[in-house]
Amino acid sequence: MAATTSGTAKVTLPADNQILITREFQAPRQLVWRAYTTPELVKRWWAGQRGTVTSAEIDLRVGGRWRFVMTAHGGFEVAFHGEYREITEPARLVSTEAYEGIPDPDGHASLTTLTFTETDGRTWMEMLSEYRSRTDRDAVIESGMEGGMQESMDALEQVAVSLS
Repeated sequence: MAATTSGTAKVTLPADNQILITREFQAPRQLVWRAYTTPELVKRWWAGQRGTVTSAEIDLRVGGRWRFVMTAHGGFEVAFHGEYREITEPARLVSTEAYEGIPDPDGHASLTTLTFTETDGRTWMEMLSEYRSRTDRDAVIESGMEGGMQESMDALEQVAVSLS
């Protein structure tokens, strides 16, 4: 089994309404894609160390919807949902992402473009989330998303590596 690269996702802010997350995975692109788009595999990584995924619904087609729900260790539920806009397996996935814990989640949804490129059996991921405003973007950053995202990306890598 390949060594994994914990906590290596980088977060940058390329524009006032954007968050860019980049990370390398020690697994081939097809395995990272599979771990990212298969409900039973998403349940193994999406919550990181913050809780348990109770539902991962994926209708992987343009116009299809996705919804992930977890019960956090504090006993509260966290849920996100979205709609797929573009799918080019295993290279590109574009979808909306709405956090259900705020009023009018779809009115504050981001458009997230995920790209995977592979070199020598390793996958480079770029996840660009575009928000409707700087205020929405800043609310996401201030929510503490980076810690949970690092845990989720580490677990995603572990699941992808386990598939080889």
